[in-house]
Amino acid sequence: MTSRHYRTIWLSDLHLGTRGCQAEQVLDFLRHTESEHLYLVGDIVDGWALRQGWHWPQPHNDVIQKLLRKARKGTRVVYVPGNHDQFAREFTGLTFGEIEITREALHDTADERIFLVLHGDEFDGAVKFAPWLSRLGARAYEAALAANTGLNRVRRWCGRPYWSLAGYLKGRAKQAVQYVGEFEAAVARRARERDVDGIICGHIHKAELRPIDGILYANCGDWVESCTALVEHEDGRLEIVRWPDLPGREASAMSGDGLVSGYPALSALHSLRVSR
Repeated sequence: MTSRHYRTIWLSDLHLGTRGCQAEQVLDFLRHTESEHLYLVGDIVDGWALRQGWHWPQPHNDVIQKLLRKARKGTRVVYVPGNHDQFAREFTGLTFGEIEITREALHDTADERIFLVLHGDEFDGAVKFAPWLSRLGARAYEAALAANTGLNRVRRWCGRPYWSLAGYLKGRAKQAVQYVGEFEAAVARRARERDVDGIICGHIHKAELRPIDGILYANCGDWVESCTALVEHEDGRLEIVRWPDLPGREASAMSGDGLVSGYPALSALHSLRVSR
């Protein structure tokens, strides 16, 4: 597979240090993509999980080494820590191995739009006002991911693609759907307050790219369920891409009309341009 070049790539919610992390997929994506700018939009390393028990296999280490190598070779790598890797917020303003650490960032696209980049946990009431409740939810989420590991071993053996039990449960839960809608609206309001064209975040593990009241809302998704990234093409166009569970296989792509099959290895979930 040849490398794909983008002007900018945004990745969030890798959750390195957890058993649910799809580190091999992250590494494969990094090996087959190049960019001028690379934003790490929080929850890259899961400090919450590592405090509960150490889990750091070689692929997780390889991902960190690959990111450092990209930074050394000229890619501008910007790290915006999230709530699971909030320990890194203590180093805001510093550079680690050529990687810039910042609480939030402003990104200028090739077509002269300005995007605010942040993780998004500040818009989550459970994280902001009741951290213990958020940690309880995280444990339940990790349990669903653990159950999903065994399920997908069977699916692979049967030649079936990756399927997320945790994502399915979230999508079926009415309260979860309501929460996502409220989160997206709150994030869009922040962008409007800052007088920018759009906002890019992570946190809720739901890739999305759509206008909300004149603001372009973009969520990178995650690398425990969906294996998605947000990319900027050379002309400034933004797109959400999904890295397939089995590299080299054709993957499905999701658009506003549902599932569409037959896309190449890097599949577009949704792509649009919004001008103010």
